[in-house]
Amino acid sequence: MDKNHSITRRESLQKLLTISGTVALSAFSGWPLTRLGSVRAEPATRRFIVEALGQTAGYSVKELTRETFNAAGGMTRFVSKGDVVAIKPNFSWARRPDLAATTNPLVLEGVIELCYEAGAKKVRIVDNTINDARRCFAITGAGLVAKNTNADLVFPRSSLMKQMKINGHRLDVWPVFVPLVEADKLINLPVAKHHGLTTLTLGIKNWIGGVGGRRHALHQDIHQSIVDLAQFFKPTVTLIDATRIMIKHGPSGGSPSDIAVRNTLILSDDPVAADVLATGLFGYSPEDIGFIRLGKKWGLGTDDLQQLHQKKVIV
Repeated sequence: MDKNHSITRRESLQKLLTISGTVALSAFSGWPLTRLGSVRAEPATRRFIVEALGQTAGYSVKELTRETFNAAGGMTRFVSKGDVVAIKPNFSWARRPDLAATTNPLVLEGVIELCYEAGAKKVRIVDNTINDARRCFAITGAGLVAKNTNADLVFPRSSLMKQMKINGHRLDVWPVFVPLVEADKLINLPVAKHHGLTTLTLGIKNWIGGVGGRRHALHQDIHQSIVDLAQFFKPTVTLIDATRIMIKHGPSGGSPSDIAVRNTLILSDDPVAADVLATGLFGYSPEDIGFIRLGKKWGLGTDDLQQLHQKKVIV
């Protein structure tokens, strides 16, 4: 498809809504004051960040996931009855869950269950893997999660990639994984880990798995490409899985010695802020990470967590 026939995300959404007749994209409207005990009103546009820690022996990852969303007012703040929800995890590598190369399947399962409890009509798991998708989905636990929850596990194929206008500072038109842009709500669910090229891969970088085409070409200006894609996708919310993180030999790893247990989840509607908080788990400063610096520069989000509603949860 050439540029003259490329479609934007907005046009794709409008087309889907015309077909389905549903109303999409209800926005997060701020903190529920009664839930958080606030004594004064805050601007509805003020963003939030939640840091949740599993510190009880034998804590449940799924319960930690639930309490993370509860601290932000519950999943109903993000997902409405009848919504089609796309979740973008990172299942790029055919690695066991304990090796931290991929999103913790228990976190994914917990998010899907919360979406259905909030009234979602359908939840789709969407990722364009690097290794063979069937092997990735089998070994990482994604396939079992889909079976347990009745979520759709979407296999990447060329028919689901459409040329769309990215309108980025570097990327213009690029093949995009259609289920991500046709969803009513989009949840970014990356794993936090080391990356040999970009130092870390967190929430903003996860969108490279949301496109097709010659993805190696994105590496020529990787940090700007990452930010261009993040500005295009604009997720409803980002939940960074740092229950266990890869501290070296990323992004694929392969050895238990590459892993550190952090028992942490980070939830935010500010993609830059989520990544900023996650960098501390690795001992880095946000200024060390190129895509965080560019994300702030181009207005994707803030690196000043004091500008956000902050909440800490311990399970």
